[in-house]
Amino acid sequence: MAQYSGPDHILQQRQQHFYPCTSYFYRTPPQIVKGEMQYLYDHVNRRYTDFFAGVSVVACGHCNPDIVRRTEEQLRTLQHTCTIYLTQPNADLAQRMAEVLPGTLKRTFFVNSGSEANEGALLLARLHTGKRGFIALEQGLHGRTYLTMSVTGLRMWRTDPELEADRDVTFIPRPYERGMSGDEAAQRSLAALRKALEEKGGEIAAMIAEPIQGNAGIIVPPAGYFAEVKALLAGHGVLLIADEIQTGFGRTGEMFAIEHYGVQPDIVTMAKALGNGVPVAAFATTDEIAASFNRPSASTFGGNPVSAVTALAVLDYIESHQLVQRSKQLGGILQEGLRSLAAHYPQVITEVRGAGLMIGAELCGEDASRGAALVDEILEQMKDRGFIIGKNGVDRNVLAFQPPLVITEEDIAGMLTALEETLRSII
Repeated sequence: MAQYSGPDHILQQRQQHFYPCTSYFYRTPPQIVKGEMQYLYDHVNRRYTDFFAGVSVVACGHCNPDIVRRTEEQLRTLQHTCTIYLTQPNADLAQRMAEVLPGTLKRTFFVNSGSEANEGALLLARLHTGKRGFIALEQGLHGRTYLTMSVTGLRMWRTDPELEADRDVTFIPRPYERGMSGDEAAQRSLAALRKALEEKGGEIAAMIAEPIQGNAGIIVPPAGYFAEVKALLAGHGVLLIADEIQTGFGRTGEMFAIEHYGVQPDIVTMAKALGNGVPVAAFATTDEIAASFNRPSASTFGGNPVSAVTALAVLDYIESHQLVQRSKQLGGILQEGLRSLAAHYPQVITEVRGAGLMIGAELCGEDASRGAALVDEILEQMKDRGFIIGKNGVDRNVLAFQPPLVITEEDIAGMLTALEETLRSII
């Protein structure tokens, strides 16, 4: 077995050379050295079943051999050119994207990360409408560039305090509030949207929203919400940007989460699962809107041959292995198991929500600080039992289950058993 320095040495290196903003999970973190589909291995060859997938990134599994083979072949053939040269992979990928994107979205601009995709989408909206303003949902997360942070409502990710003075962004309540019914929360959000459009509609270029909020606790809007949003926006010439960075490519039981709502957005952004760990991202739109982005622009690494071939392999794998349908089926099994645990431990699990294999279990909703402490303890014990799960939420009191879509029913059963043992041990 290869020799590894061990977690203590890596922690020392991080302390000396990383920025202080860079954190990590666990009191005693393992050194992860290998991945195989839904499994990770540490430096002493202990196996962990991954129920977080790098926050929805490796949807097709770690080091998926079908994808890695095609990536390696391209690396040996042509590693890099920019879009100012003609290559087949990115043209093929753009054509393939037009086949899987919702409705009439068919123009794709390739970039490197979700932040850059959202930045590009916001710029495109300004270019097309000639307006500067944006509407965003409270507690949304859209990136770490300056413009994407300005439309991010989740306070822990708004790094620059000066963003509070940004007058180009109007936040409205998200369609969720503890103690409110889904319809009440949706109507509150829509009322705020109407007010914002009546007061500033002539200044607003677009509204950006995650169809399902991820980092804010896996919040699923009511069924009719986005149809009403789209109608209101269209009445004022305001575009809808669907941020599918975390939800795209089968994660929620549809190829794109916005498809749950029967709505075609004006612009879609995507990243994470598209590259299955290789950096690739994009923003896509219609012919009409794309025509407004006509000044010279390029992305040095966006759509490079390696990332494009990898993304094509990802789309092939999703289709051939029916991962969208698999996500819906296995997500139902996982939700049912978590709801059963919630029924047995109502003093700990106060709500289970999500779609497909994007599920959150909120702990101690009435006492979020206690819930956050329990989340950390559960993550630690589950890691020691061989399972990696995530956490999110406004108060960091939500257990996040976003495994590779290649997870099995047996993996889910094993994780639920370990989670029940962990819950019994802490209460």
